[in-house]
Amino acid sequence: MPQGSSQARTRTQRTGTRTGRPHRVAVIVDEGTNPFEVGVATELFGLPRPELSLPAPLYEVTLCAPAREVRMNHGFFTLTGVAGLDAVDDADTLVVPGRPDNVVPRGEAVLEAIRRTHARGARVMSLCTGSFALAEAGLLDGRRATTHWMWAGTFRELHPKVLLEPDVLFVDEDRILTAAGSAAALDLGLHVVRQDHGAEIANAVSRRLVFAAHRDGGQRQFVERPVPAVPEESLAPLLAWAQERLDAPLTVGDLAARAAVSSATLHRRFRTELGTTPLAWLTGERVALACRLIERGEERLDVVAARSGLGTAANLRARVRAGTGLSPSAYRRRFGPAAGEAVTV
Repeated sequence: MPQGSSQARTRTQRTGTRTGRPHRVAVIVDEGTNPFEVGVATELFGLPRPELSLPAPLYEVTLCAPAREVRMNHGFFTLTGVAGLDAVDDADTLVVPGRPDNVVPRGEAVLEAIRRTHARGARVMSLCTGSFALAEAGLLDGRRATTHWMWAGTFRELHPKVLLEPDVLFVDEDRILTAAGSAAALDLGLHVVRQDHGAEIANAVSRRLVFAAHRDGGQRQFVERPVPAVPEESLAPLLAWAQERLDAPLTVGDLAARAAVSSATLHRRFRTELGTTPLAWLTGERVALACRLIERGEERLDVVAARSGLGTAANLRARVRAGTGLSPSAYRRRFGPAAGEAVTV
């Protein structure tokens, strides 16, 4: 489930979403920044998406740095020609990637850019150990946050006032979001796309990434498990089969029978491949389908409940609220066909 309340989104966060201009994203590239997290931010928010046939880009990305040339982690390459840190002043969202030397203090210019971005109401999100920078800037004191599990002990020593949750993929505390590790940065990014533009667009972005459309933010980021001696057949055919039958009364037993395995074996394979249970996956897919139906304009909750396999309008309300933080009617107002008309800049 999303971490924190989706209902408390600010006007600044929504600026540019479903309006005449893209949502502006600034990415701080500091000395020693990890290239992967920078790549995640540009992949999620910076690429054109002609496959969506949208009238305008979803996001507009600017890389900014405290210097004209920035040496990346381990000196693999140097970025040049990026914008200065004043670019954060126009951003609706600020992304702070991680770097490996987390015990080394950040430059005051970077910390001040983070502080003033948050102070004016913009969304701030860190990827992997970028949470160290947010904590150093004072944004995380008394708040829930996460970071890469390898650095949890160091983080607690340096920032004891932060309510660290070291086992989760990401934490969404209203306008401050933190992702645990490199892959979790993708999870958090898709969570943000889903918040900004709805489930259908987030699913399209995930398909292009060839990445799971939604992993629960509270899911554990690291689980010790033995590597199978013989690779098992992918769950992909079973998932595709189930996704075509979400309106049917599918059970975990039905999935196990389709896969020709026991329910216990199916649970193990879901845990191994997807990091979740068959029932949780099935419920998540049904909620995602219900959200897509609402986005496309279906207003009858009993119809949405039946077509998504959630059964009743009461169950639909409970599941959508648990999965998105919004009631179906609130979700419709934000992401339905007429949502853009209700957003003002």
